[in-house]
Amino acid sequence: MPDEAPYTGMARWIHPAAILVATDLTDLERLMPFALEQASESGARLILLHVLPTAAAMSADAAGMPYYDPAGAVEMAAKALEPWCALARGQNIACDALVREGQPARQIEASIRQFQADRVLLGTRSRSRLGKLLLGSVAEQVLRSVYLPVMTVGPEAHLLVEDRDRDRVVLHATTLRETSRPSAALACRIAASQGARLVLLHVLPPMDEMERQGLPTGLDSAAMHELRLLAAQTGCGCASPVEPRVAHGNPSIEILAEAAEHGARLIVLGATERSALENLTRDRVIYRVLAHARCPVLTLREPVANPAAAEAESLAAHR
Repeated sequence: MPDEAPYTGMARWIHPAAILVATDLTDLERLMPFALEQASESGARLILLHVLPTAAAMSADAAGMPYYDPAGAVEMAAKALEPWCALARGQNIACDALVREGQPARQIEASIRQFQADRVLLGTRSRSRLGKLLLGSVAEQVLRSVYLPVMTVGPEAHLLVEDRDRDRVVLHATTLRETSRPSAALACRIAASQGARLVLLHVLPPMDEMERQGLPTGLDSAAMHELRLLAAQTGCGCASPVEPRVAHGNPSIEILAEAAEHGARLIVLGATERSALENLTRDRVIYRVLAHARCPVLTLREPVANPAAAEAESLAAHR
């Protein structure tokens, strides 16, 4: 069994007392409807955080020469955040605005510790593959470096209009690794708290590829047998209906298609550690789902076999 120590706060992850909303200010209209909804449901306090890179505080004098104006940049950011805090307070939601300077992922991590946040909410943008490799992603850095749920709202995400004739659905895409079980348990308990049905999805290689290897496919696959066992075990712990499903094909495409088919309110994924080489050479399912999902995506970092090595790699990646 994986080390359960990082997941002892699961009750607060489901009903957070503090939600950190990390924003670049351009995504507030997209993030805040979800933040307000979640805070209203759980009674959570909202902390709106904008991290100001040093270059953003540059201004110009009368001669056109640039100079550093941190106070002016902080004031402008604070003015952008305050109306949203006022809106939250008008709905009886405690809200504070915070502006900091520095590297965004590091400042988000520091704020999580300072305010004992139980959940992080942030936006992500769809970028070209080249742009992703060169620029990286604050969302990905955060979800791979903190042990708590990170909920991202992509450019295509929006609040769903409730359909009384349709079940609420939470979709959890699982690798079936032992380390993915905590994220399955979290997905199930979130589904139960929302009166939703949990769909456990595992994506297999293309069917023709498996058939060439003489492997059983679909409902007859070994993965489906494992998935049924996981569904039974997971469902016992959260009293929510759990439906196991397998699909064949590209993981990110199939996850997005299943979420759209079921009208999922939330997609839950486990985030794994990867080496620097893998980060540059492999298509990352999580990033593609984050960029194109029509609902929020909640990611939970999976336990690692060697925490000290993972921490050293994380620090190296932030330098």
